[in-house]
Amino acid sequence: MPALMEQVVDGPEGYEGVQAGPEWAAEVRRLAKARNATILAHNYQLPEIQDVADHVGDSLALSRMAAEVPEETIIFCGVHFMAETAKILSPEKTVLIPDQRAGCSLADSIKGDELRAWRAEFPDAVVVSYVNTTAEVKALTDICCTSSNAVDVVASIDPEREVLFLPDQFLGAHVKRVTGRANMHIWAGECHVHAGINGDELAEQARTHPDAELFVHPECGCATSALYLAGEGSFPADRVHILSTGGMIEQAKAAKSSQVLVATEIGMLHQLRKAAPGIDFQAVNDRASCRYMKMITPAALLRCLVEGADEVHVDAEMAALGRGSVQRMIAIGNSGGGE
Repeated sequence: MPALMEQVVDGPEGYEGVQAGPEWAAEVRRLAKARNATILAHNYQLPEIQDVADHVGDSLALSRMAAEVPEETIIFCGVHFMAETAKILSPEKTVLIPDQRAGCSLADSIKGDELRAWRAEFPDAVVVSYVNTTAEVKALTDICCTSSNAVDVVASIDPEREVLFLPDQFLGAHVKRVTGRANMHIWAGECHVHAGINGDELAEQARTHPDAELFVHPECGCATSALYLAGEGSFPADRVHILSTGGMIEQAKAAKSSQVLVATEIGMLHQLRKAAPGIDFQAVNDRASCRYMKMITPAALLRCLVEGADEVHVDAEMAALGRGSVQRMIAIGNSGGGE
C-alpha cells in the first residue's frame, strides 16, 4: 500500500498523516496476516487502534494472551514496559511496538539502581512490584502484583516480613489501608495522568451527578477522596467502586445506574461504552489523556507492520528473573487483571 505509506510523516510528535479509515484497517489486517502477527491493544489506546486489534485489555492480560496465541509475532499497541512484559512471558516470539518512544511516567519513577539501594536498606524485606515496571525492575522483584490482586499478594506475605511496595504510591496507600499492614514501605512514584485526577474534581462531579456510580482506578490521586465520600455518607458506598481497568469492564455490565463517572485515562471510555452501551459513561477529568499511549497512531501501526519496527529485546537472564516474579504472583491463586 505505497499510497498510504507515503502519507506517514516522522515528525517531532510521532508518526502522522494517515487517516484510520476502512482502507487503512483493511491494509493493517492484510499485513498482520502476512506477518503471522497478532495485534494487541491496551484499553488506553486510541479507539481506532482498539477497534482494529485482535485483542484489547489490560497489560498483563494481553501479555498472557501473547504467550497463548499461535502467531509468532506480537504487535503490542501500548507503552514500552507492556511490550517488555510480553517478551518476558513469550521469549521465543518476536515482539514489536509501533513506536519505541512510547514510555511510561510510572514505570520510569523507579530505576534498577534505585531499587537495589532501597533493598540494601531493608535486606530482609519482600519486594512487591506493580506490573507497571520495567524488565530490569521486575528482575529485581520478589513478586509482582496487579491493581486488582495487590491486596491478595501483600496479604499472602508473612506478616512478620517487611514489604517494599513499588512504584505507585496511590495503589500502595490503598493496599496498606485495606490490609492494615504497618510494616509496609511505599515508593513515592506515580502515573502523571492518574495523579492529575484529584479529589476536588471528583467531589464536585459526585455532587453534580448524585445518581451516578463512581469507577475509580486505585492509581488515581482521588482514590482516597472516593472512599472518604462513601465513608462520610455524602455518596452511597455501594456506588463507589475502586477497580482495575479489567474490573471496570466487568462492573460496567453489572452497573445499576444509568450514568457512571470514570476516574482513569480517557481511552478506557471506549471499551466501557462498548461493554454497556445503555449507560452514560463520563470522565471525571476529560483531560486525563496519556500522550505516551497516544503515540501509537494509525501511521505508527502501519509503519510497524510494513517495516517490522520497533522490535523489543530483553536480556535472557533478566527475562528469566522477571518471569519468576510474575509466576510467583500467579501461583497465589488470583492473577487478577493488569493495571
